[in-house]
Amino acid sequence: MNQFQSSSLYIGDIDPDVTEANLFEIFNAIGPVASIRVCRDLITRRSLGYAYVNFHNVQDAERAIEEKNNQNIKDRPCRIMWAQRDPSLRKSGKGNIFIKNLDKTIDHKTLYDTFSQFGQILSCKIELDDKSDSKGYGYIQYATQDAAEKSIQMVNGNLLAGKKVFVGPFVTKKERMVANGSKKFTNVYVKNLPENYGEERLKDLFTPFGTVQSAVIMKGDDANTKGFGFVNFETTEAAEKAVEEMNNKDVEGKTIFVGRAQKRHERDTELRHKFEQMKMEQMTKYQGVNLYIKNLDDDIDEEKLRGVFDSFGTITSCKVMGDVKGGSKGFGFVCFSSPEEATKAVTEMNGKIVGSKPLYVGLAQRKEQRKVQLEQQFAQRKQLTRMPPAPIAFAPGAPAPGMPYVYPGAHLMYPMMGAPRGGGGRFPPQSFQGAPNYMMVGAPGGRGGAIKGGRGGANPNTVNKRGMRQPNQGAPAGGVAHEAPTGLPSQALTAQSISHLPPEDQKHFLGERLYPLIAKSQPALAGKITGMILDSSYPDEILNLIDNSQALSDKIDEAIKVLTDHDSQAKPE
Repeated sequence: MNQFQSSSLYIGDIDPDVTEANLFEIFNAIGPVASIRVCRDLITRRSLGYAYVNFHNVQDAERAIEEKNNQNIKDRPCRIMWAQRDPSLRKSGKGNIFIKNLDKTIDHKTLYDTFSQFGQILSCKIELDDKSDSKGYGYIQYATQDAAEKSIQMVNGNLLAGKKVFVGPFVTKKERMVANGSKKFTNVYVKNLPENYGEERLKDLFTPFGTVQSAVIMKGDDANTKGFGFVNFETTEAAEKAVEEMNNKDVEGKTIFVGRAQKRHERDTELRHKFEQMKMEQMTKYQGVNLYIKNLDDDIDEEKLRGVFDSFGTITSCKVMGDVKGGSKGFGFVCFSSPEEATKAVTEMNGKIVGSKPLYVGLAQRKEQRKVQLEQQFAQRKQLTRMPPAPIAFAPGAPAPGMPYVYPGAHLMYPMMGAPRGGGGRFPPQSFQGAPNYMMVGAPGGRGGAIKGGRGGANPNTVNKRGMRQPNQGAPAGGVAHEAPTGLPSQALTAQSISHLPPEDQKHFLGERLYPLIAKSQPALAGKITGMILDSSYPDEILNLIDNSQALSDKIDEAIKVLTDHDSQAKPE
């Protein structure tokens, strides 16, 4: 029995695209899961590569470690360990060892099996490159320091898969820097040198600061200088003095750079840190003030767009996105100087008709945020399909459940728990996941149905070759009692004409128009895609998709990508 009585697990090294829904499908198969949380960046909402899974009992958590540790989740081996609530235990380094010079054939499981004989392993990890190949080193954390010391004594210097490995206590980067004196250096990097500079001149330039052991100028295949080189001093003091006095100094009309020579991985880490810092600064700068506007008329350029929004405050930038031919793509961005101005613009302009179209106005989101939002919506919809259908409410004096009830002026309705895909109305039932399906019986073919949540009417006199009832083509999706807006032909839906209807009924009418358009290109997925769009879009956006085939095509492609990603993640390991 493990010493941690908690039933909470830490899942590390997971792919950034792995969602809570993916983890639920994997771990709920082992035992009832209480909760799952993928840890995300507070601003971008992108996964940080680890998650927590809480089981209802410790036994299921133990079995999850035994069965799923080091197993692939979306083609990437995960690392599972008991969640440690005490951060001092994690930071102490107690029981941690470092292994290097590993053969590339040794994976997580092999390393785990090799070292588990010395004690209980809490965590085992091999560092991987971008192609998921081993970098030749890894880490193990034992439950006790004694187990760590025993493994070092028994394995250090021995052969694993034909290679002599090093095993020692894990030392943090900060501790290594202090121990190795990595802040001290003797090698100096010099760039932006004049073209006529040779190695002797470079050496003479830096000799005043101390003894120069070597001076090298890098050259290309054509033997011409690349404009940079290295100077290696005998002492750290000389190197530091050279950097201090020569950096940004003018040499024959060129300002040279002089700094500590860095290894490639140090430069990459530094550049990556600077890039992330710049990105965070940009996101922080524009958070809450940058608006995304779409459904623009083709003749609206940046000057006109600025004129539409300049009454709400100071506009710092305005951009209408164009295509390769110079035409408008129908969307753009307006950035205000304060969140208050941006909020006012969203409140007053979203849904307002400018030109001939109702605008969509909202806070701009990064691509990662939109993707996460769509994935969460799809995961929620998929979760609803696992829930039992809602019970049917019977009026006072109604017959016992299971028997049909006749409402005055309505038709008989039976719950269809196994409704065939595509049946029960023109709008397929799978697009309204989680709601009960109904089939009308005894209807003369008109618009029947007074119970909300139904699937439309069916004519009992229309029977297909299999003996199944065909959907009544005259009934609106949802089987609701509302008629179409007065005086409105079914082919002329507008935001104003349906504005008096409840939101759900608006979506039902819009779904009726949207579904056949999607079915032309994606007949098998039309129901799911329609449902996703109805759940994630405003009515005016959906109207734009109905009128704009290109916008609809782009939206379909976006939905298909979400579905494809979800299906690939949900494949059993």
